[in-house]
Amino acid sequence: MTKLTKTTVFTAAGPVKETQMDKTTRAAKEITDDETEKRRVKTSRLRQARHDREAGVPNAATPK
Repeated sequence: MTKLTKTTVFTAAGPVKETQMDKTTRAAKEITDDETEKRRVKTSRLRQARHDREAGVPNAATPK
């Protein structure tokens, strides 16, 4: 049996390299998160415009 010492028991593992699959997953997640945020902003803007139109408030974006 090997003798356990501080240096053999508590060694810090080196930094884990990012694999190609990890890079792809990260990139895909960034893209989908960005698209989700854009969709959320657009939906909010359209919802507000619909509420304003239904309430009879003139929309500043509508040309006269």
